[in-house]
Amino acid sequence: MYEDLKYWYLRDHKLFRTLSMSQIKQLCIIIGFKKAKKGEIIYFSSSDLPRIFLLKKGNIKIVAVDEDGNETIKDIIQKGDLFGELTLEADNQSNEYAKVLSDDVAICSFLMSDFEDLLLRNPSLALSYTKFVGLKMKRIRNSYSNLISKDAKTRLYQFLKDWADKEGKKEGNTITLENYLTQNDIAQIICTSRQTATQLLNEMEASGMLIYNRKEIIISDITQF
Repeated sequence: MYEDLKYWYLRDHKLFRTLSMSQIKQLCIIIGFKKAKKGEIIYFSSSDLPRIFLLKKGNIKIVAVDEDGNETIKDIIQKGDLFGELTLEADNQSNEYAKVLSDDVAICSFLMSDFEDLLLRNPSLALSYTKFVGLKMKRIRNSYSNLISKDAKTRLYQFLKDWADKEGKKEGNTITLENYLTQNDIAQIICTSRQTATQLLNEMEASGMLIYNRKEIIISDITQF
């Protein structure tokens, strides 16, 4: 059963479109498959066996921990995204982990050593991977740039707009989002206090811009963002 799941996921993933059917079947031999539930931690950067992960289903947050033990959400991983040792270098100086946000997730993973060998044997895949990771890093850099140059309210608006663009269910100008983030998660993502994030969300709800609860966020008119 898992072999079939691995095959269809890899075949459908844009990163592996340059590979033939037989090459993908070979990948199924070396790729791992895992399911996890909400709240589970599935990756530590300090692992002795560094891996590259591909998220098949669900949502995950990458949390960075500084020397004082303070935690900051570094990224939100969504269906089809990659995470783990993306630079193909085990970084013993970094301290981060991945935690499941949605009710359940499905993940495929390669040992970093196996993935490096795969790229060496498939130049077209190596080029696709370089582009994929480059775009991801560019998005993260743009996110950091926004954090520096904009106030908390603008950062919240931008975050909700980006989230709506990626995962929102649209009906006219109304967008509905499955809410798998706590207010503290949102605060960390936009680099503000939980109190500020709560205040801003309450103000938006009071003005009729959105409806917020633990299960969903309904944005009444996305054109206002």
